[in-house]
Amino acid sequence: MQILKIENLNLDEVVRKSARAIKSGQVIICPTDTVYGLICNASDKKTVSRLFKIKKRPANKPIPIFVKDIKMAKKIAEISKKQEAFLKKAWPGALTAVLKSKKNKGTIGIRIPNYKFILTLIDKLNLPLAETSVNISGEPSLIKIKEILRHFEKQKHQPDLVLNAGNLPKSKPSKVLDLTVWPYKILRS
Repeated sequence: MQILKIENLNLDEVVRKSARAIKSGQVIICPTDTVYGLICNASDKKTVSRLFKIKKRPANKPIPIFVKDIKMAKKIAEISKKQEAFLKKAWPGALTAVLKSKKNKGTIGIRIPNYKFILTLIDKLNLPLAETSVNISGEPSLIKIKEILRHFEKQKHQPDLVLNAGNLPKSKPSKVLDLTVWPYKILRS
């Protein structure tokens, strides 16, 4: 695992290196506006499969997608005018919206994070990112960088790159709302 420290002075360099890593099929540990997350190219099935192995997440339990704006969200999900009006008030922020997927007849969880680094990265890549919290499935989320590094050092499946922004403030994962029904249904508060 390569480790890059994120600082304001080297933000452009870290974005460039992260974009290169994601384009080459790597999985990255990255700070978000809530907790540290595992991210990768959402359209690269092989890399998404690796992300599931790293997290030890059951394959039938989907993971959300980070997008940079509603326009990008509309490319992968069906969004009505009512849903769009709601999302414009809620995004960017710690809200994952479950919407009808354009790819299949299922649903997809989408979020626009309120975090400059990730938004800059998505903008540079111009593609959605698969994302999930850094923890083994079913265990608590991790916000302290030393715990994260210790956690993965002995794992069989490891991320390729760690973006170290230091310890994050204590926070909860995003709220998850099912917007395929109206009024919406809270799946995780």
